[in-house]
Amino acid sequence: MPPKGKKSSRGKDKEKATDRNDSKEQKNNDVSNLMPPSQQGRRKSSVCSSVRRKSIAGSSTKASEKMKGYNSDSSESTDVESSTDDEERWKERGLKQSDLPSEYWHIQKLVKYMKAGNQTATVVALCCLKDHDLTTQINQIAIQEIGGLEVLVNLLESNDLKCRLGALTVLSAISLNLDIRRSIVDLGGIPLLVNILSEPSRDLKILAAETVANVGKVRLARKLVRKFGGIPKVVDLLDVPLSCLTTPQDHLSASQKEQLAMATAGARALWSLSESRHNKDIMRRSGVVPLMARLLQSIHIEVVVPIMGCVQQCATQGDYQLAIATEGMIHNIVIHLSSDNFDLKMQCSSAIFKCASDKTARDIVREAGGLESLVGIIKDKSIRENKALLAAATGAIWKCAATPANVKRLDQLKIMHILVQLLSDENDDVLTNAAGAISECVKFQNNRDLLRSIGGLALLVNLLNGTYPPMLENISKALTECANDPESMVAMEELDAIRLIWSLLKNPHPRVQAHAALALCPCIKNAKNSGELVRSFVGALELVVGLLKSRDNLVLASVCAAISIIAKDKENLAVLTDHKVIQMLASLVYTTDDMLREHLAASIASCAPYGNNTQELGRLKTVTPIVGYMVSENPRVHRTTAMALQKLSEDPQNCITMHASGVVPFLLETVGSEDKELQEASAGCLKNIRELALRAEEYATFRE
Repeated sequence: MPPKGKKSSRGKDKEKATDRNDSKEQKNNDVSNLMPPSQQGRRKSSVCSSVRRKSIAGSSTKASEKMKGYNSDSSESTDVESSTDDEERWKERGLKQSDLPSEYWHIQKLVKYMKAGNQTATVVALCCLKDHDLTTQINQIAIQEIGGLEVLVNLLESNDLKCRLGALTVLSAISLNLDIRRSIVDLGGIPLLVNILSEPSRDLKILAAETVANVGKVRLARKLVRKFGGIPKVVDLLDVPLSCLTTPQDHLSASQKEQLAMATAGARALWSLSESRHNKDIMRRSGVVPLMARLLQSIHIEVVVPIMGCVQQCATQGDYQLAIATEGMIHNIVIHLSSDNFDLKMQCSSAIFKCASDKTARDIVREAGGLESLVGIIKDKSIRENKALLAAATGAIWKCAATPANVKRLDQLKIMHILVQLLSDENDDVLTNAAGAISECVKFQNNRDLLRSIGGLALLVNLLNGTYPPMLENISKALTECANDPESMVAMEELDAIRLIWSLLKNPHPRVQAHAALALCPCIKNAKNSGELVRSFVGALELVVGLLKSRDNLVLASVCAAISIIAKDKENLAVLTDHKVIQMLASLVYTTDDMLREHLAASIASCAPYGNNTQELGRLKTVTPIVGYMVSENPRVHRTTAMALQKLSEDPQNCITMHASGVVPFLLETVGSEDKELQEASAGCLKNIRELALRAEEYATFRE
């Protein structure tokens, strides 16, 4: 006997068989009731019925093969599952069957009608399905669980327009769900959606594009749209007359409203697809740039927001940045900065942030009044909680401040006071961009004085205790500029800024290390008793020499620049020599990077005079490679190279090596330079070589 409260396995089998038969009878009765009387009993005679049979017989196998890799709970048949399986499945979702709303079961019943019904029943079921709120997760799960996705995808191949429209309407709504997006991709929905984009029906194109916009957030979907030639078709949807874009909605005809909806759906689709670098290239070759410029002139916010999102996504590429400036888009972008829509403001600010790396674009932003709009955004305290918008606007100001004329205009708008206020924000991106903007503004003395007087310097130094690498990088840039001001340098010493900057050399991120090392150069140069200050930091010099093992050229160049300043103190140079700095520098001389060459030559010039370092550098065969630096077209490389050669020429053997390497013609050319330091260094090196030659001649004459 089975335990009390439980049924035997034979009893369970009988109940399952009975339930299955009842379910089939009920389904047949329900479907028949949905049909008109003239069509009852003729369910298998329609075209849509054959599509339905395909979805049940063929797509179940295809779906099961393609859905591997995704943990989907969707059912692929209409058989009634055991109550135990249902309970386990809903337990995983954190729900109980008893908690499911009646709407859930009603949706599943409608999907069953779609599977088993004829054309009319399918259309009626789709219409009923659209009446439900398909944006809620429980309703989306209901469709997925009963195998509705396979049916909807297969309906896209139907010859019946109403079936396809109904299926696309449902898919465009439920594809907001991430799992459903992936399932649509695995069921082979992307090629079908791409084919629909070539249909003459505008309604089909609109719904297909909206579905692509949702599904396109999946990486594989973006690749498949590109593979099946969907991008040029989506771009074509944007080609609508300018009159539709500039006419108010109330004055548009029905045909114009359809064109506007088509452009909106296409813009949304391209916004999703433009996350792929390869897709951006195909979009540009498909002629999207002039179409984007046209759509930006629209007065309809539902069109401008997605196309602006697409523009700012594409603005990461240099070709697009140039096109945006030349097509006159920046002027329209600046106009939209005054919109009441926060999402649009954010997209416009992000686009300016990305495009403003070009000087022409920065000038256009200033001439179009964009600086005033950007300052107005970050000045508005009501949007301080909108961190994405605040960060985007602050970033745009940072990039625009790279032009001196823009800084002058920003000074008139009292930008420094606003930026200093933002240094108290808790968002890392806002802090990063605010510090970046300050680093550009403090290149001018009036802003350095203003920053110090309003307490901004203390806030910057305090932020050095943070951990966000881009923020630390920008703060280091700002403090580099401030350290060139004697009064600011005194304040930085009082705030213990040098120790905090030096501690950034331990940061694992190369760019933070590089900019920290560059910040140390003016700090050590302008600090009082800098030699003792450096030696007071335990392990500081050893840390600097250790960074010469880095594989990043920017780090190496920055550290070499710092060493060239540190080594001017004899005691510090002695410590550096003990840490084998000469051997480390000698290992870098074969570089081809001009920035590293410049600072490496400067560090060698500073380290050579101590002890037998000059002879050691010659022994390590550094002279000939350094002579090769004179071939560079960078005049700064010529200056530091001449300084290094002058120090190295103090050793007779090095003079012989230089002469043999053909350095004299280069020095004879640079000795006539307008750069006084280069003149003196070149003349000094020629003097040492000439003196050695004279002594050699005298010695030869004496022997004769």
